[in-house]
Amino acid sequence: MAFAGDARIVVVAVAVAVAAFVLVGVAAEGKGEGGRRRRGGGDFPDPARSLPYGQTFFGRPSGRYSDGRNLLDFFAEAFGLPFVPPYLAGGDFRQGANFAVGGATALNGSFFRDRGVEPTWTPHSLDEQMQWFKKLLTTVSSSESELNDIMTKSLFLVGEVGGNDYNHLIVRGKSLDELHELVPKVVGTITSAITELINLGAKKLVVPGNFPIGCVPLYLSIFPSQKEDYYDEKTGCIKWLNEFTEYHNRLLQEELEKLRNLYPDVSIIYADYYGAALNIFLAPLQFGFTVPLNSCCGSDAPYNCSPSILCGHPGSVVCSDPSKYTSWDGLHFTEATYKIIIQGVLGSYANPPLSETCRGGAYKVSQLHQCTDNPTNTVTYDSMSSFI
Repeated sequence: MAFAGDARIVVVAVAVAVAAFVLVGVAAEGKGEGGRRRRGGGDFPDPARSLPYGQTFFGRPSGRYSDGRNLLDFFAEAFGLPFVPPYLAGGDFRQGANFAVGGATALNGSFFRDRGVEPTWTPHSLDEQMQWFKKLLTTVSSSESELNDIMTKSLFLVGEVGGNDYNHLIVRGKSLDELHELVPKVVGTITSAITELINLGAKKLVVPGNFPIGCVPLYLSIFPSQKEDYYDEKTGCIKWLNEFTEYHNRLLQEELEKLRNLYPDVSIIYADYYGAALNIFLAPLQFGFTVPLNSCCGSDAPYNCSPSILCGHPGSVVCSDPSKYTSWDGLHFTEATYKIIIQGVLGSYANPPLSETCRGGAYKVSQLHQCTDNPTNTVTYDSMSSFI
């Protein structure tokens, strides 16, 4: 694999992207420009377009569903690249493009409507974002050789995908069996997108798994229980929700292994977002989090989170120090959490390790853009306090 100075990154999936040429993202971190976004069939004010979103790093709203930077930003910085511009806003995409749309799903809206579930967050899906990506390719490559150069020198971040698909069913009280039936379809959509990228010439892909949703304050708030063994005694998270995420991640990894066997000349890296995030909840104080399960921005409800008073809405309040909280608004992480998750992915929470792509000795995270082909060398990482 090569992460040379002229490398590009293509992200296909939900919400996060890295650095390189094109980012194709599905959804978790709404990054599109403009003051409103599409949800279901109509426009609605986007809370990420107003303070307190963005207050920690940017000092203003930036369209990110956090108090500051997100996974994509830290990933881009680690590779020596600038923040990746959103595709829908237009602009200069020579070093990256972000196709993520807040609330987007892996599956098309018609899939949910056929099952009596109206997609309420956005009409966009992974398939549509793939179409955007291919459309952009036609504008940035004037020849077959140029297209090949773009595809082979780009790092594709495909995910994480599926969280919003599952959210549609979870918040509507669908059964666990119905959720499990959805997983192979979601994973199949992800692998189809990966296969399509490989057929277009992609050689380096990072595919993240899903987060431990049992630790999400919104779910902790709306699914309380007095049942014994309902919560994980080590983390306080809801066990059945995390076990469901583990099921998704397990199926995804099985399909990735099949793809590796089919395409031995392609590097497919699984980014263990679940493990990197759960590691925080297992020992929050070790990472500086004193309030691991509450939302920083929300209400005075249990877990500081209530569906009736969301962050940025009238009646919501913001904590004094977001860096002490893992969750920003009850659904998305704080900048401090995203930073540690990416530290984990750039360390031991990736299979195979991203460090296997480096050549020429040891590099700090902030020097990863110098990496080129040679799987025998490793990357050394700064301490937690000096990641970037």
